Amino acid sequence: MRRAGGDLLVRLRRPLAATAAFALFFSAWEISVRLLAVPDYLLPPPSLVASELAGRWPRVLDAARVTGSEILAGYALAILVSVPLALLIAGSRLVERTIYPLVVFLQIVPKIAIAPLFIIWFGFGFTPKLLLVFLLCFFPIVVGAVAGFKSVDPDVLDLGRSTGASAWRLFTKIRLPQALPELFTGLKVGAALAATAAVVAEFVASNRGLGYLLLEYNGNLETAMVFAVIIVLALMGLALYGLVELVERFAIPWHARQRGVGEPLPGA
Repeated sequence: MRRAGGDLLVRLRRPLAATAAFALFFSAWEISVRLLAVPDYLLPPPSLVASELAGRWPRVLDAARVTGSEILAGYALAILVSVPLALLIAGSRLVERTIYPLVVFLQIVPKIAIAPLFIIWFGFGFTPKLLLVFLLCFFPIVVGAVAGFKSVDPDVLDLGRSTGASAWRLFTKIRLPQALPELFTGLKVGAALAATAAVVAEFVASNRGLGYLLLEYNGNLETAMVFAVIIVLALMGLALYGLVELVERFAIPWHARQRGVGEPLPGA
């Protein structure tokens, strides 16, 4: 019983600490703004942001659905393209020498500069937003996956081949499990960038979505709603990041990063 209670406290420590930090931050923000009498159009207190968001929630929710669909579709496409490409890069020197420099080049090119081209090529619909999210999420996932697939111990692979294991069995039992920690690192970086990419795309050309609302509220000096939309965007990005982290916990519970400092090893 004592051990079970200790494990529960260890699991609750991280979310409780994060909740306390956010509560302290918003409390300091509220108190500081009111004590210094900062005008609402410069920096509104969190209470005003919350009340404005509650009053206009239907419109913000509709915009969040639009932006959310762009985030999820672009991120999913990035995963579907990045992981097989990383396998090719890690498994072939020729592909690494020819394709990988092109991938790096695409990452170096500013995405905000590419966005107008997507508008010219694909119009003002869903496709250019999807592609911009894909491009921003693509590189960190590729880099993480390549690093993961290259980190596989050759001696372990040789041992697997000596047992007569097929290429598919070597991949599922050795290559993929050993690559997952690095792969999930790239997935989490990509998840953190997905919301930014969707908003940048909506800044360039859109009449819907949270990016469009940000431009509208900013132009009308409705600062409280600007903060409200920013918070909604942050929560969406945090939700996607948390989902990836949850999948990571189930996929690689054995990995050291899944244990807190001082937390005992499983079975210890």
